[in-house]
Parts: sequence; C-alpha cells; structure tokens
Amino acid sequence: MGLTDRIIRLALAALVAVLYFTGILNGTLGTVLLVLAVVFVLTSLISFCPLYPLFRMNTNKKS
Repeated sequence: MGLTDRIIRLALAALVAVLYFTGILNGTLGTVLLVLAVVFVLTSLISFCPLYPLFRMNTNKKS
C-alpha cells in the first residue's frame, strides 16, 4: 500500500469519526461507517489491504 493510499484512508477515517462523534452520522449507517473507518486505520497502520491481492492491485511505487 502506497503512502498516498494510506493518507487518504486515514483522512477518510478521521472524517467519519468526527461526523459520528458529533452526531451527524448516527444509526446503522453511522455504525457501519465507523467500523469501516476502523478497518481503514488498521490497514493503513500495517500497510496492507487484504482486498488488493484479490484484485491484483498495488498502490505502492516500485523502487
């Protein structure tokens, strides 16, 4: 996973967290998006997305 991909995932996760904890996102949709935000943070921290190999995607630049 490339740096740009990780930054975008972290930014989206932060946005969802802010919207959820301020009460703008709530209910089932809010909960689902919050869980997705947690997954985004975890995949960003370990620099691996389990869906990328399935779709043969790679956002990391080759050296």
